[in-house]
Amino acid sequence: MNPRNLGSYLTIDDIDVTNKRVFLRVDFNVPLTKEAPFTITDTTRIRAAAPTMSALIKRGARLIVASHLGRPKAAPEPKYSLLPVYEHLKEKMTTPLSFASDCIGPEVESKVNALKPGETLLLENLRFHAEEEKNDPAFAQSLAKLADVYVDDAFGAAHRAHASIEGITHFLPIKAAGYLMDKELKFLGGLLTNPAHPFIAIIGGAKISGKIDVIQNLLQKADKVLIGGGMTYTFLKAEGKEIGKSLVEDDKIDVALPLLKKEGAGGRLMLPIDSVVAREFKNDSEYKTVSVDQIPKDWQGVDIGSETIKLFTQEIERAKTIVWNGPMGVFEMPNFATGTLAIAEAMARATANGATTVVGGGDSVAAIEQAGLADKMSHVSTGGGASLEFLEGKTLPGVKALEE
Repeated sequence: MNPRNLGSYLTIDDIDVTNKRVFLRVDFNVPLTKEAPFTITDTTRIRAAAPTMSALIKRGARLIVASHLGRPKAAPEPKYSLLPVYEHLKEKMTTPLSFASDCIGPEVESKVNALKPGETLLLENLRFHAEEEKNDPAFAQSLAKLADVYVDDAFGAAHRAHASIEGITHFLPIKAAGYLMDKELKFLGGLLTNPAHPFIAIIGGAKISGKIDVIQNLLQKADKVLIGGGMTYTFLKAEGKEIGKSLVEDDKIDVALPLLKKEGAGGRLMLPIDSVVAREFKNDSEYKTVSVDQIPKDWQGVDIGSETIKLFTQEIERAKTIVWNGPMGVFEMPNFATGTLAIAEAMARATANGATTVVGGGDSVAAIEQAGLADKMSHVSTGGGASLEFLEGKTLPGVKALEE
């Protein structure tokens, strides 16, 4: 067993790939420009898969790389083609790379058979086939037919029981995690099984609905759970406070209330004590900072206030383990990004002082990248939905498939 409450799984360092056909599932679901010619606007996910690809190429694998991109309607659509990824990789790679215009079928098989050790073939978007998302066994078997070994490095898709993630593993005897998958599982698994204390979780974002299971799971493990972002106001309303025109999920008040009664008011659940409120939902609106007891009727909460920043920063500075998911306010508007950036800076200082810091979830990752602090964290998770489900304590199909 490895120390993360997960079953044992192999990594690419445990297997021999020399001259073997290796099916590498990556997450190249990258953002592209809206208009043709489609180009990549953020290469983070490609860079994240590079160490695994390099290691397999160096060890003489005949590498078959597969991914999904976007949400095509189960048929080829030019705007969801992986061709832009191929063009990008061709510029960066020093070893031979080719592209297949499909991911299964005779043409793909002959291209795979022509691969020499150290050469790479990138397959076209897996989701051009409806069978991928349906986890169709015949489709999974067609993918498996291309390879001798399966490697999964797509943590961002590990919460999906799809053919290239779960189904394919039933047809290939050797399966292993890539470096990115292993790193994600070590950091996120470590948070849930063996965190150094004090352990704090910072949960933000607009809505409570997508995060309630995460909050409940982390409250059993963390010393403190700090709440920010739009979800704050559902909690404040549950406490009977005036929240003005702030975002609220009225149907979640009955979920927030028991958590507050059990964990709030100086307990493990910490809410903001002041809030930045704006007259209108736009960056150049009039705004001010008020106590959470004094939100005016026709104003709306848009960020945590300066006293909350001080309070949260104190908690971060004394913590040994910190996980952060979700921004503290409307950080895409510069005037209301202060709280989110302050948390990012406090986490960077905590990392420098020896704390383990993990950031997960698209918006908080975007915020630390915007602040130029991504490399100042112990780990930045590439999997938005997958990291959330993992923190909820759910078993991810892609992880379970590697353990079996």
